Amino acid sequence: MKIEELAQEIDLIKKRNQRVEIDKAWETSIVRKILLLVFTYLSIGLYLNAMNIKDPWLNAVVPSIGFLLSTLTLPYFKDLWRRYIYKKK
Repeated sequence: MKIEELAQEIDLIKKRNQRVEIDKAWETSIVRKILLLVFTYLSIGLYLNAMNIKDPWLNAVVPSIGFLLSTLTLPYFKDLWRRYIYKKK
């Protein structure tokens, strides 16, 4: 392999690593968690409102918080899964 080809491959790897780092930062960011909470609350509230459920915006709070809590606990369960279930052979 020529040095130019190796330099190109290294550059591609660095760019990929940068994309992966950005994706990971987004997945763990507070902005993402707040957006998930807001969009979940709005969608459930609109749905309950369309169905003429009494107090739709109040009733949308519980499932929205439940969804947020489930997303906050997923990293913990992912770590358990990685340690005890997923084993590369």
